[in-house]
Amino acid sequence: MHRAARVSDSMRALAERRLRQRGWRTMIVPYAGYGAPGWARVICRVLLRPPDPRPPRPRTKHRKVRGWRSFTSVPAQGVPVTIVAGQRRVEALTDRGGFVDLRVDAELTPGWDQVMLESEGTAAVPAPVRVVDPDVRFGIVSDVDDTVMVTALPRPLLAAWNTFVLDEHARASVPGMAVLYERLATGHPGAPVFYLSTGAWNVAPTLSRFLSRHLFPAGPLLLTDWGPTTDSWFRSGREHKRDTLRRLTTEFPSIRWLLIGDDGQHDEQLYAEFAAEFGDHVAAVAIRRLSPTQSLLARGLPAPHGAPHGQDLTWLSAPDGAGLSTLLREAGLLPD
Repeated sequence: MHRAARVSDSMRALAERRLRQRGWRTMIVPYAGYGAPGWARVICRVLLRPPDPRPPRPRTKHRKVRGWRSFTSVPAQGVPVTIVAGQRRVEALTDRGGFVDLRVDAELTPGWDQVMLESEGTAAVPAPVRVVDPDVRFGIVSDVDDTVMVTALPRPLLAAWNTFVLDEHARASVPGMAVLYERLATGHPGAPVFYLSTGAWNVAPTLSRFLSRHLFPAGPLLLTDWGPTTDSWFRSGREHKRDTLRRLTTEFPSIRWLLIGDDGQHDEQLYAEFAAEFGDHVAAVAIRRLSPTQSLLARGLPAPHGAPHGQDLTWLSAPDGAGLSTLLREAGLLPD
């Protein structure tokens, strides 16, 4: 195991042991999973909480919720978790980050269903699952940063400010994107919407509240863990997105995906690579263009826009949701 991973695990184990000695107990944080009739991917995390937490203050529009709070939680490693899906009970153990990410056999109803999660005598908590109907042939995979939410992630200092300091209510939605996604979901009944990001699972509750507050269609978040891996100092965001896209293709072989991203990071390259390998599974690629100033700050000189050479691919590009809506309508992917 990589040295950074050994150090990280030792620090987490020490923190967990000290907190348990002080009476801290486990709590389950469920994340939205997904699946199809017959199976479901269940994702959750087990964290430690104080023994007698104070009653939560009511959340108001004036209450400040700083991003750094999401990164101060302590995961519980090796904790048994019971997944109850219909009449089935499946046992799992949390990994080194406190996560359970498991595909289970489950007969669930297409649409939004749920499974129940139990751990160490705590009350069972529901975990939502987006169950995709086998007849669905269209789906949406969307990036988050600078595609639906203005974060300017590639700029290190501003990214740190946005992630750790900024009040979540101060985050802005990219103009027109919520309307576009809602029209896509309405025009393609039953189409799943996945939000694929290189962000850490720590910020999943913040992202979920943001998407709900700005009226984006509900859909599972596909994020990554925070911290070093077993073989490197840092996790690869590109590999996370690349592996997730391939997994969705395997799990839903009949769906053709509309891939939505921006040109501030590596979405164009990743989507082009994916389309070259799995062209039959790509309905189109829609790229939100950053302004020249945003692009310069994000990655250097602006790059030319347009479809990759040599690919028979519907490749659309516009600066906001309204522009993408027009192009998708002209391409026949957005019903009137």
